[in-house]
Amino acid sequence: MATTNNNRVLLEIDQGIATVTLNRPDKYNGLDMAMFDAIVAVTRQLKKDRSVRAIILKGAGEAFCSGLDVAKVSKNPVNFLKLLVKPGRKISNLAQDVGYLWRDVPAPVIAVTHGYCFGGGFQIALGADFRFSTGDCEFSIMETKWGLIPDMSLTVTLRELISIDLAKELTMTARRFNGTDAKEMGLVSRVCDDPLAKAQAFARELAERSPDAVAASKLLFNRTWSAPDKAALDWETRLQKKILARTNQRTAVARNTSDPEKAYEDRRGF
Repeated sequence: MATTNNNRVLLEIDQGIATVTLNRPDKYNGLDMAMFDAIVAVTRQLKKDRSVRAIILKGAGEAFCSGLDVAKVSKNPVNFLKLLVKPGRKISNLAQDVGYLWRDVPAPVIAVTHGYCFGGGFQIALGADFRFSTGDCEFSIMETKWGLIPDMSLTVTLRELISIDLAKELTMTARRFNGTDAKEMGLVSRVCDDPLAKAQAFARELAERSPDAVAASKLLFNRTWSAPDKAALDWETRLQKKILARTNQRTAVARNTSDPEKAYEDRRGF
């Protein structure tokens, strides 16, 4: 078991499953500058760790994340420049990275939401591949309440889940809705009394599959969901060539035929 702790994010890796905990419970895990930096740091660490097969993303205390800590971040106007400037040739800025960079992590990410999931917190959850929630968790695209628009990668992640008119409605009104409503709208994957336990079971199931195939499946859909037909079909062939006949693919065949006990290698081929 490997554990990494700092003031804002906790990381524990056990048998290939990483648990990332937003750790500012006294502020409902509200996003200050230290939290932005810590989330980005852990995504970069997990992106490089080829032993990680699945990731659970959750919040400490009574909430997943209440969004931007406006009062604290606003104390220094320079903070907004740090959040919104895109350095070099990057396609995303620091504000967007905390949601968007989860898509670049090869392992599947399961966000577990409870309590509050507002504004920037909701956009972080949208960056995950799956969202497991309690029925009474409160959600909101809350930025218009503060005279702002969502700017933490929601324009990429939300469009994959709901229609444009519903996206406009939720954004313009900033209305709150619960986990049950979110499931009906397609914004969460599962609603249950103990979403963390369900996420852990699902993570173990994913960890049993070929890490090459799981990572390639994630990349395939992230690259093709809104792509033209030619680009989508090209990605299918491109990724299949990368995993075909490699060790993990051969192991998958063996496990489902004559050698079911053979373990996958702790690595991915791309």
